[in-house]
Amino acid sequence: MTEVHSKNTVILLDDNDLSPYLNDSDWTRSPESHKLTAYGDNNNRYKGGLGDGSTDLSGKYDNTAVTGPRAVIEPLIGTNVELVYRPEGTGTGLPERTVEVLVGEYKETHPVADYVMWTLKLTHSGDVTTTTQT
Repeated sequence: MTEVHSKNTVILLDDNDLSPYLNDSDWTRSPESHKLTAYGDNNNRYKGGLGDGSTDLSGKYDNTAVTGPRAVIEPLIGTNVELVYRPEGTGTGLPERTVEVLVGEYKETHPVADYVMWTLKLTHSGDVTTTTQT
C-alpha cells in the first residue's frame, strides 16, 4: 500500500480551480437507512436506501477580484454546478470523482490575530461518476 499526501488534492468548482486557496476538504458519502425491525426481533434490522453525500471546503481568503474564492463562490450560492474532486492530484491514471453539487453556505471568519479564512458547504445532487484521468 502506498501513502498519498493530501497536498496534491485538486478541486474544481464550476471549472474554477480552488486548490490554491484550500487547506482542508472532505468528501462524504452516506446511505439513507430504513428500519425494518419487526415483532419478535431482539435487535434492530436495517436496509440501505438512496445514497447521499456532501463536500466541505475551507481555506485562506484571497481578495483577487476575478479568481479568488469569494469572487468564484458568491455568485454560485444557491445554484447547482459541477464539482470535480481529484484526491491524488491531476495526472494520467489518477482517480477523479465528478458530481453535481448544490452550492450552500459560504462563511468567512475574521479572527483578530490571524488571517481571514473561509468555508463552503456543498451538497451532492445525483450520481457520482468515478473515473481515472486520461
